[in-house]
Amino acid sequence: MIRNIALILACCFAAHANAAQKPNIIFIFADDLGYGDLGCYGHPYAKTPALDRLAQEGTRFTQAYVTGVTCCPSRTGLMTGKHPASFQKYMADFGFGDRVTITELLQQNGYQTGHFGKWHIGPTEDPGTYGIKIIQGKPDRNAGVDRATHGRDAYLIDGAIKFLKANAKGEQPFYINVWGHISHFPVQPAKHFADRFKDVKVDETKFGPELRKKFAECRALGGNVDEGMRNYLGDVFSMDQGIDRLLKAVDELGLRENTIVIFSSDHGPAPVKLADERNKQPSRIAAARNMLGSAGPFRGGKHNQYEGGVRVPFIIRWLGQVPANHVNNTSVISLIDWVPTVCKLTGTKNSMADLDGENMADVWLGAKRTRTRPLFWRVSSANGQVSIRDGNWKYHHFRKQRGGSQLYDLSNDPAESHNLAEANPRIVRKLRAKIDEWVEALPADYIKKEKRNARLNN
Repeated sequence: MIRNIALILACCFAAHANAAQKPNIIFIFADDLGYGDLGCYGHPYAKTPALDRLAQEGTRFTQAYVTGVTCCPSRTGLMTGKHPASFQKYMADFGFGDRVTITELLQQNGYQTGHFGKWHIGPTEDPGTYGIKIIQGKPDRNAGVDRATHGRDAYLIDGAIKFLKANAKGEQPFYINVWGHISHFPVQPAKHFADRFKDVKVDETKFGPELRKKFAECRALGGNVDEGMRNYLGDVFSMDQGIDRLLKAVDELGLRENTIVIFSSDHGPAPVKLADERNKQPSRIAAARNMLGSAGPFRGGKHNQYEGGVRVPFIIRWLGQVPANHVNNTSVISLIDWVPTVCKLTGTKNSMADLDGENMADVWLGAKRTRTRPLFWRVSSANGQVSIRDGNWKYHHFRKQRGGSQLYDLSNDPAESHNLAEANPRIVRKLRAKIDEWVEALPADYIKKEKRNARLNN
């Protein structure tokens, strides 16, 4: 009897020790938030104290990339470690097929898993999908903090905090996705959030050419740039306040020391321009005037493969492991690296041998080195145009009507303003060969639901 009790206690102690060795992970993913939309990334008017503090307590990367230029492809790359263009069936409609996800791997390694907020990675959101035990994709209108007081992402922050409280005792490590809706259209914050910026008078010289175009588009829609900016900043501020609530819960529950917190965005900021007839409704026009997200110094935004569309904020905090108050300006990282990197940091067996990303755990922890694999972008279309980043070179293999071949040296021209293709034919040929090899392995055609195809063809 005594021997059995001793054995049980020993097993319990081993389980607790094993859990303590495995870090918890909280992955906060914004929606359509631009590279330049946070105070710590240089926005002249933004108030993002929680995220600024997170950056001070950890490392902020300036060369971090996403895997797609819209919501579903970006999420697909990080969940599966595969380029979105490698899926023949569109992922939001059909899921990931037989691909194993990071959440399934972590669950097999003893992690409790949860997902709170935006989904857009398959037709099913039932608990257990992709190895995720708790899924709260939609708000519970009858519970939690009200959106008017705490912003439109209040429900998912509430859900994440509830999950933390249920898993704070440490029997198992946990991994949660906290995927917000801010700053996706429509940006219409409660007045008290916008009023935090009532004194903002936009000085357009403080912004790059991409946002100055948006200011002109805002006015063309009958909008006031100052008012639009106040609304946008108010929405972002409400996101930051929700993150502050979440991080305070981490501290209060004693989870701070062994929890990795990562913040990023799924791609660049959305455009102001109205895309179709249904957007010409007065209420949608009013919301469109507020779409003043900033790509910082970069060209482009959501829907395109220029730096403004694919380069995003990326902040990681892991006390005692990740360098604090540090800015990494040299390492090129991507969310295509998420699966192998998280597996390495958590001691999780990676059963997927054909991943498109690489293990960047040492870079997350402070090492400076050159990545070994280039980055590719293409939409899920056989005729989609391809972009590649390899070293400091960014090459767009575009059709003539889109500007033709474009080559940029990002070390000297991060705004992609000086096309060096004609002056560097050898480099173009080299990058074109890598693109051809990559495209050769992609599907010859793609399958989407009929309704989606009809919408895309309009």
